[in-house]
Amino acid sequence: MIIENLPKIRGIYRPNAKLPCWFDVGGNAELLYRPKDLKDLQFFLENINSNIKITILGAGSNVIISDEGIKGVLIRMGGEFAKIEIVEQDCKFFIRAGSSASCLNVANFAKNHGFSGLEFLSGIPGSIGGAIAMNAGCYDGEISKILHSAIALNYQGQKYIFNNSQFNFSYRNNDLAKDYIFVEGLLAVEKSSFLEVEKKMQEMQIQRENSQPIRAKTSGSTFKNPQGKKAWELIDAIGFRGRQKGGAQFSQKHCNFLINTGNASAKDLIDLASEAKLEIFKKFSINLEWEIKILK
Repeated sequence: MIIENLPKIRGIYRPNAKLPCWFDVGGNAELLYRPKDLKDLQFFLENINSNIKITILGAGSNVIISDEGIKGVLIRMGGEFAKIEIVEQDCKFFIRAGSSASCLNVANFAKNHGFSGLEFLSGIPGSIGGAIAMNAGCYDGEISKILHSAIALNYQGQKYIFNNSQFNFSYRNNDLAKDYIFVEGLLAVEKSSFLEVEKKMQEMQIQRENSQPIRAKTSGSTFKNPQGKKAWELIDAIGFRGRQKGGAQFSQKHCNFLINTGNASAKDLIDLASEAKLEIFKKFSINLEWEIKILK
């Protein structure tokens, strides 16, 4: 790919760029693009050749990047898309968060200003853009319950504002995610107090530490829970708790979490999870869906 053939942006192009991935695996991006701001991103999308592959990457918290890296242009939004602020509309309070703002930072911002409703975000790795795209959730909270509206761009650079009902949210999914790049979310909150919110977040943190391998190189849940079942129970039932392949392992602590024990490749992680997926289908006729995204 020749940079000279790409749009003349105000942001940054970086060939053969190293990428963040919580598993600490994977190759580089053929070309990384960091937009300077929303207008820069719109200009890029309006003017790039439609035959060039575009991939969006947030914090790298729920992805496996292939060992061969990512072809085409990979877009990562930076600090201009990480702003967080309080908004009041019609006597209701909201928090406006840019797509690259981390979920934890947004939860802490709400806590520090005495607003409740976003505590569950403290248990979600990654950024707001990805959380909106996958309807992220935990501890009885999820994006679909608190998202008022979101700003998004299509891949031609046109801007849209979508309200909650237009997403048609479902478990770890929505109908818009594949066609749009989310750049901002407006999240509903309620007045509370710092101490009350802090207490809830501390309780969630203790629960996470007791049940998840959060100190390991991991990326959250590997598979979505199928209807009426728990993915970890199915993995456990086929004897894959603690199962290893190369440097990849299903966690002993929570067996729906894959772990890089130190020297795993992306192939190790994908192959181990694929073996579990196949065994579960053979034994239970259940076809598990990946929750982790595989980028290449």
